Amino acid sequence: MRLGAAGAPLQLAELELPPPGEHQVRIAVEACGVCRTDLHVLDGELPDIHYPLTPGHEIVGRVVARGASVTRWQEGERVGVPWLGATCGVCRDCREGRENLCPNARFTGYSLDGGYAEQVLADERYCLPLPAGGAAAELAPLLCAGLIGYRAYGAAGPSPRLGLYGFGAAAHLLAQVARADGREVYAFTRPGDTASQEFARRLGAMWAGGSDQVPPEPLDAAILFAPVGALVPTALAAVRPGGRVICAGIHMSDIPRFPYRLLWGEREVRSVANLTRADGEQFLRRARELALRATVECFPLQAANEALGRLRAGALQGAAVLVAGGGRAS
Repeated sequence: MRLGAAGAPLQLAELELPPPGEHQVRIAVEACGVCRTDLHVLDGELPDIHYPLTPGHEIVGRVVARGASVTRWQEGERVGVPWLGATCGVCRDCREGRENLCPNARFTGYSLDGGYAEQVLADERYCLPLPAGGAAAELAPLLCAGLIGYRAYGAAGPSPRLGLYGFGAAAHLLAQVARADGREVYAFTRPGDTASQEFARRLGAMWAGGSDQVPPEPLDAAILFAPVGALVPTALAAVRPGGRVICAGIHMSDIPRFPYRLLWGEREVRSVANLTRADGEQFLRRARELALRATVECFPLQAANEALGRLRAGALQGAAVLVAGGGRAS
């Protein structure tokens, strides 16, 4: 599915992929998750988008061809293609282990064509290992929703009471990790979204309510998955002195002015940007150990616009995933 311009619907297009480059693999896509970042790409809210573009950066597939220098993967192996698609490897951030901040990084489904397709090319050095078995659709959300959530979780620190603002694909996975670690989870949804609040409780949240509500206890940390800048002062008011507010999205509406008293008391606000390959490998190991389960609703590739519309409307529980073969299942 191809995006021709900001604000336009995706269109089916037939393209011929070139042979894999030296370090590339060609991957037959089994499933590709639908992420809120895809909406930011569609809406032109990220800088330097070059159209036309194939979105999608939660890709599960199998290697069908290899470049001349590929040694890590064999044909037929299942791999995951995440958001981080390439880095320069020589800048200060890359040298010091912060490749997520590389100024020359390229990103799948944004600066590189992504997985809303039957096949995709990817740099083998940035692909992640996935189990050969299991449903591809349930693995796909781990590759961004899970990864970014896990990086934000690390940034939140050892917080016994953790608030999650926006209970979608990322939060529903992270809630399972946090509960396995013995932490209390407080889930915040769109006001009045009782279905998502009940979903959060089923996944172990000890409290769930609207983002306009005050939690019953002060939080040690809050992670904002909803791209709503007005939630930053709301979350600051909900965390205790010394608490942290982590902004996990790649794009957020402007943060409104707020009184200094909300920040005072050594509260912190910070962002999480992208991910590293080390993040990916660490999180996927943890996901296997916990038998982490994604709740998914599957759509055929040609229904990508419908899936994006459902995501935009907040009409999903868990994650939307595009699947090969034209099937639709939950």
